[in-house]
Amino acid sequence: MDTSQEYSGKMSISLMADDDKPREKAIAKGVRNLSTSELLAIVIGAGLPGKPVTELSAEILQSCGGSLTRLSHMSIAGMQAQFRGIGPAKAVGIAAALELARRMRDEEPARMPKITCAEDAYKVISEQFYNLPTEEFWVMLLSRANRVLSFECISRGGTVATYVETKLIIKHAVEALACGMILVHNHPSGQLSPSGQDDALTRKIKAAAELLDIKVLDHLIIGTDGFYSYADNGRL
Repeated sequence: MDTSQEYSGKMSISLMADDDKPREKAIAKGVRNLSTSELLAIVIGAGLPGKPVTELSAEILQSCGGSLTRLSHMSIAGMQAQFRGIGPAKAVGIAAALELARRMRDEEPARMPKITCAEDAYKVISEQFYNLPTEEFWVMLLSRANRVLSFECISRGGTVATYVETKLIIKHAVEALACGMILVHNHPSGQLSPSGQDDALTRKIKAAAELLDIKVLDHLIIGTDGFYSYADNGRL
């Protein structure tokens, strides 16, 4: 049960006028026809005295600039502290719903097209980095015709760095009989510019791969608003 941040006399969805009930609207028209605010209202379930749950959900979204991604970055304690009427149970419910959405994205089968440019590679692998709070390093393995064979997570780290073992990258490439590879990692800070460590790691992996006649075709750095390509910037 939620704490005293939620009050008796609160207006639940069941007490709202039929035209204003998101649940009934979802049943009648399907959840795809609900607004983001209405969907969030269903998750929250109840508002405050004089403030319907739909109004409360709208205020929460407005405080996050309408961005579910920004809301998902909030901690459970942070939601309770910032939003009057949101106790621990409702905060956990919101966090769980957003985490389910993230996991659903992870389950979607990735398309394996022919890679002709950095943009192609970004489209294939960017979902793996959706909303990540920590740094991860992946390698995309390609056939001689630059068709994607697979992509593998090599390491997961902290908010500013992750340790990468070159031999693991080469192992995956050899096992897949790859002829080429694209290195990919994210910067949780959103900063796209490569660091000196990124440059050194790229050179090290490229040199190791060349011994086995495997080409490093690119190294992508993924941020919140796009990506940086070593190849596009003439740095390979």
